[in-house]
Amino acid sequence: MIPSSPFLCVITDEAFCPITLAEEALKGGAAMIQLRHKTASGSQLYSWAVEIRKLCRQYNALCIINDRVDIALASDADGVHLGQDDLPASAARKLLGNGRIIGVSASCAEEALQAEKDGADYIGFGHIYPTISKLKEHAPLGLDALQQCVELIALPVMAIGGINAENAPLLIARGASAAAVISAVSRAKEPSKATYELVCAIGAGRQ
Repeated sequence: MIPSSPFLCVITDEAFCPITLAEEALKGGAAMIQLRHKTASGSQLYSWAVEIRKLCRQYNALCIINDRVDIALASDADGVHLGQDDLPASAARKLLGNGRIIGVSASCAEEALQAEKDGADYIGFGHIYPTISKLKEHAPLGLDALQQCVELIALPVMAIGGINAENAPLLIARGASAAAVISAVSRAKEPSKATYELVCAIGAGRQ
């Protein structure tokens, strides 16, 4: 189940060991780890997924696999996160059943509404701020677009893109249910400490 209180999702960075990064993020209080690696082989992804799932169980956190429904199933992960070029949520649901989480990336209201219609459990909306973690074809969406998405759909909305401890409270204040980060944790000198600061910032946004 997705946490009812605003939470932090840490996405693994291809430049760093995903298991080490996941453990540091979990120590800092991340409630969800998303294993993301676009170029790794299926066997390597499976191996990482199994280890990260074990860690997430130890810390009572969720393990989500980016893109790969097969890896999510094989590793007994909690769910999958799908992009606009991946399987639609409706097709993924047939494979995963009702017991696993499906998140879908969206960068506009139409995509968010379609994902909701297809049976997604949450929307990853962004990018909100400029980001160095991924190449983007469109400008940052900003806080107003985030709030419009939150008001438009009934699903939890996870904000992503350029998020740090300074701006995270603003996202929660605008209605986001979660924040997802990559470089704010992976590129920090102390990833566990950076995670903790983000978790605290998200909590401050609820007040």
